Amino acid sequence: MKSKEDLISALNRICQKDSRYKIDAYSFVLAALNITMAALNRDGHVSGQELAHGIKDFAIREYGRMARAVFEHWGVKTTEDFGHIVFNMVESGVLGKTESDSIDDFKEVFDFKKEFEDEYPF
Repeated sequence: MKSKEDLISALNRICQKDSRYKIDAYSFVLAALNITMAALNRDGHVSGQELAHGIKDFAIREYGRMARAVFEHWGVKTTEDFGHIVFNMVESGVLGKTESDSIDDFKEVFDFKKEFEDEYPF
């Protein structure tokens, strides 16, 4: 992406094409990706599972016990939804991927109810 405006325009086009998720979900995943890469001391690729856990950790820090409700408001109900968000951004050129990356990398990484409610770290 060349600029913030280009990124916003690309995300708006994605949301028009696939209305399952709100633009806030895409912005959050991008922010979580940057935080996850920094936490793992990487300049490039992270796996789907690493990103899903990074999203979870960031959501707990940002939204606490409300994380699950915020995600559901954005249309996100499972970790596989993170995969759809990521791959929508890959298809539009916002993100890249390796040959081994798959949406399956995001399937059942963790359970929202368990992580955001039942075992919430007080």
